[in-house]
Amino acid sequence: MELFEDPQPGSNAPEFTVSEISGAVKRVLEGEFGRVRVRGEIGRVSRPSSGHIYFDLKDDRSVIAAVTWKGQAARLSTRPEEGIEVIATGRLTTFPGQSKYQLIVDEIEPAGAGALMMMLEKRRKQLASEGLFDESRKRPLPYLPRVIGVVTSPSGAVIRDILHRLRDRFPTRVLIWPVAVQGEGCAPQVTAAIQGFNALAKDGPIPRPDLIIVARGGGSLEDLWGFNEESVVRAAAASDIPLISAVGHETDTTLIDFASDRRAPTPTAAAEMAVPVRSDLAARLAEAAARMIRAVQQRDLRQRQRLTDLARALGRPQALTDPARQRFDLIADRLAPALRTFVRSRRERLNAQPLSLSVLRASLSHRRDRLSDQGQRLQAGTGRNSIRRHERLTDIAARLERAKARSLNDGARQIARQKQELAGLSRRLQAVSTRLVPPHRDRLDRLDRLRQTLGYTETLRRGYAVVHGPNGLLTSAVQAAETPRFEIEFSDGRVPVRPEGASGKPTRTTKPATDQKSLF
Repeated sequence: MELFEDPQPGSNAPEFTVSEISGAVKRVLEGEFGRVRVRGEIGRVSRPSSGHIYFDLKDDRSVIAAVTWKGQAARLSTRPEEGIEVIATGRLTTFPGQSKYQLIVDEIEPAGAGALMMMLEKRRKQLASEGLFDESRKRPLPYLPRVIGVVTSPSGAVIRDILHRLRDRFPTRVLIWPVAVQGEGCAPQVTAAIQGFNALAKDGPIPRPDLIIVARGGGSLEDLWGFNEESVVRAAAASDIPLISAVGHETDTTLIDFASDRRAPTPTAAAEMAVPVRSDLAARLAEAAARMIRAVQQRDLRQRQRLTDLARALGRPQALTDPARQRFDLIADRLAPALRTFVRSRRERLNAQPLSLSVLRASLSHRRDRLSDQGQRLQAGTGRNSIRRHERLTDIAARLERAKARSLNDGARQIARQKQELAGLSRRLQAVSTRLVPPHRDRLDRLDRLRQTLGYTETLRRGYAVVHGPNGLLTSAVQAAETPRFEIEFSDGRVPVRPEGASGKPTRTTKPATDQKSLF
């Protein structure tokens, strides 16, 4: 009788759970590869509401799933876009929930200039389709801007070139908005600068620029990439202030050049576009004034010549009056007989109908009524005329009063404006004197110290002396021995000396007189 049954035939291989197998695969994969850099083309890109970014990296034979978590996605220097070739850096791991491996990406960079150019061209077409680059929306630049806003790095040579060119052509007020011109902070800072200039109030404490210049020196495509970002292009297109793009050298092209109102090949050329040459304006004004004076003189000369020509066509004044004078003489000859005939006929009529008292009274009453009626009419007309004259004088007085008030107000405003200008000039003069006097004073002090250093008095303080004779300096022992009396000048005064045996020969020492050991 067998107490134990024979075991079932089978294998000695151990059994694993699904989680154990998944964990083992995960450990092997992460331990074998760890952090890797993968080059490939971005395929499908998904951005769910969670903020994570899911995409594929592929080549002509294989596909790797990739994911960038929300916290890292905001710090990516290059946003994943479908169709561009990139180099993705991250760690390779597995996703047990779907039995697949994936790359956790924390950095993306374009795979060379070709990928950047492809991305740039794709972005350019997208923004152009929205109408951001249309010529119809570009505005003309102001002819003479009072304030110019410059968006650039404050420490580079670009801002110095712009300020130098503006100072040479037409000095104007410049507001500088300092930004980073390359790197990760370039695009957000340039966007904020353009929007900040547009947000300034026109009558605020900080003047609103009439023109904006976005400038940067030359560089590679990667260095200028911040000016190709979508946020910068949209800010330039939405700017209410005319904008000049001066990014890079003449051969460099960025997307902000298409969205700006004017593109300058260099920052210096942008300054030349912004303002005219003041000397040219002065010359043009002088030329216009001269042309105006010449035009007035020529017009006066033409009118004088026209008047002379018309005067010749009128003929002699006597030719107009001679016929009238002749008619007057003819009528004057006929006047005396006509008067005599008229008086004779009136006298005959009066004799035929003698005057009576009733006729005279009737005629007198009729004349009195007419006179009374004319007197009333004259009084009424005089009253109306007086009223009209009074109203007219009142209106003229009111107009004069208003003109006087306007003149006084204009004078007060002009005086106030001139006071403000005088105060501004005084402040500028004081600032200039405060700025210019100290350097000149320092230079004068340096020159005085140099004078003292180079003077012989400093040499005297170091232990040397100068010998003065009656005819000038004594530079040798022979001259000193032959001089009966001379003076030795030290740093604190002169001492008269009379050498012993002035007529003898000098005694020469074996060592130089300047040797300090021989003095003590």
